[in-house]
Amino acid sequence: MKTILVANDFSKNAEHALEYALVFAKKLNSGIHLIWVDNTLSDEITIDTIDRELRKEIKSYADKLIEKYQPRLENGKIEMLFRKGRVYQEVTKAARQIKAEMIFAGTHGVSGFEQYWIGSNAYRIVTQAPCPVVTIRGGYNFKPSISNILLPLDSSLETKQKLPYTCELAINFGAKIHLLAIYNTPLNVVRKRIDSIAKEAEKCMKTEKVDYVIKHLEVDNVAPSIVDYSLKNDIDIITIMTDQGTTTANKFLGPYAQQLINNSSVPVMSVRSKEYR
Repeated sequence: MKTILVANDFSKNAEHALEYALVFAKKLNSGIHLIWVDNTLSDEITIDTIDRELRKEIKSYADKLIEKYQPRLENGKIEMLFRKGRVYQEVTKAARQIKAEMIFAGTHGVSGFEQYWIGSNAYRIVTQAPCPVVTIRGGYNFKPSISNILLPLDSSLETKQKLPYTCELAINFGAKIHLLAIYNTPLNVVRKRIDSIAKEAEKCMKTEKVDYVIKHLEVDNVAPSIVDYSLKNDIDIITIMTDQGTTTANKFLGPYAQQLINNSSVPVMSVRSKEYR
């Protein structure tokens, strides 16, 4: 059975992310692991003292959370993991250990008060995770399924690597993919490369028999334009590539990815390019 990992700091946003993860778990026939990380600097609280003081209360809260949501997961189990250390390191380490297919994390956005650790660690989890990461803003009113997926296309070779995962997601949900070819340069060599990638993406859609639409967009600012398109076209999730490599052509590296994660009210699925090399 596949496994989904949900970062949980017991905030409302974290519970919201769990509820969204359940939509995927039920469709993908996956189990769910919740992970809570003690990121205090004190060495007094360790894994061995799970039933003492703070950890006793945390474990009690986790048990109640599992009791509340387990009935909604028909074909899998919800389990809890407890770790101590840096949040993003422990989350990504746990993802490797349990061979997670996806990670879900709630985020407050740029204007939110980072009272809990998920919001401030979401982007670090995204850039280090061994699997796709879905970030979702607190309060986002998601649907019980996914109907429209936005797949932005840039001029990089890495951008094509989103195609297999996005197609698989669309097939599982019976969703339509919006291929969005984005031009923000007058350079013909770059524009032709984007056109070539767009044609290859269309070929992939037809081969996989995925419902799709393709749009070409001239923009000045990449991230705000993607967000605007998602809101105007009833998009349920945006899939992007994110990596810490040095590929200069990839518009979704670095600040563009972070801008989308921080500013999009629509959930964002981030896929690292090395996963499909």
